[in-house]
Amino acid sequence: MSVSEDFLTSGEIHPIDIVESLAENHDWDFDRVTDDQIAMAVEGQWRTYSLTLAWSAQDETLRLISTFEFDPPAEKLASVHDLINRANDMVWAGAFTWWAEQKMMVWRYGLVLAGGQIATPEQIDRMITQAVTASERFYPAFQMVAWGDDSPARAVGVALAEAYGRA
Repeated sequence: MSVSEDFLTSGEIHPIDIVESLAENHDWDFDRVTDDQIAMAVEGQWRTYSLTLAWSAQDETLRLISTFEFDPPAEKLASVHDLINRANDMVWAGAFTWWAEQKMMVWRYGLVLAGGQIATPEQIDRMITQAVTASERFYPAFQMVAWGDDSPARAVGVALAEAYGRA
């Protein structure tokens, strides 16, 4: 029996219930903030990422936000924005943005489940995996641009090499 079948037969179809079960299964620290929101910490190679998933019944969307602290020097902001654009051109599911006021780099994604569709554990697990993978892939590039003398073009090249350099 697949993970999806387990949920369908148990009646637990609320997306945040699925996220909570995945967090327990992966042994991630999490806090069920409300019935429709969960916050968790997922450890990567470079750092621990803070993820929040929230269900909006109004627009039938499961939103994922993954963040890490990022406070680049003011003189590097143009290069950081250039790198964000380059990184976003290289990913298909989700996008980076920088929240200056909170000093956070953010990965955002929304899974639209219009018409009463049900998110599967596999879909949600893939959302979380893609958020962490994208952050891990581009984290060194963001560091190189913000605190080094690297250009966004060179830094994004390192992100490409990193993706192909692991097995």
